[in-house]
Amino acid sequence: MKRIITATVQDRSGVLNRVTGLLQRRQFNIESISVGPTETEGISKMTLVVEVEDEQRLEQVTKQLNKQIDVLKVSDITDKAIVARELALIKVASSSQLRSELNGIIDPFRAIVIDVSKESLAVQITGRPEKIDALIELLRPYGVKEIARTGLTALLRGHQPHVNELATYSLLK
Repeated sequence: MKRIITATVQDRSGVLNRVTGLLQRRQFNIESISVGPTETEGISKMTLVVEVEDEQRLEQVTKQLNKQIDVLKVSDITDKAIVARELALIKVASSSQLRSELNGIIDPFRAIVIDVSKESLAVQITGRPEKIDALIELLRPYGVKEIARTGLTALLRGHQPHVNELATYSLLK
């Protein structure tokens, strides 16, 4: 089963390597990972999508991630109310005759053309992974030349930091 795990970590050299190394040693497959700074200086957030066989293995990896020295908080947010998005750039073979047809496919997905050349166009799309997968499948018959995807990033809906989280962040400043 796929699980979405977020980890709030200190923004230090080697943290990403230690987290992914732990998952590798435990033989978890990381389907996607995104990392970026948070609203608090010196703190980053990782969003990992991992394949887990059962609840026991999920609990094991969560506990082991929490033991890492630079990891402040780990949460499995899969079953919570979340907002999750991914970005993809897709380069599609195209001629001037096909451009309006391709725009007809792209528009309902709220994707935009970000680059045009004689033989191709590049499309940017954001949304749920399923939405991105659907657009890619519709573009495949035209000749997808290249795809770059960011991986999933997510937030809890309407979540306010708990008092102890605020105290932890303020201690780090």
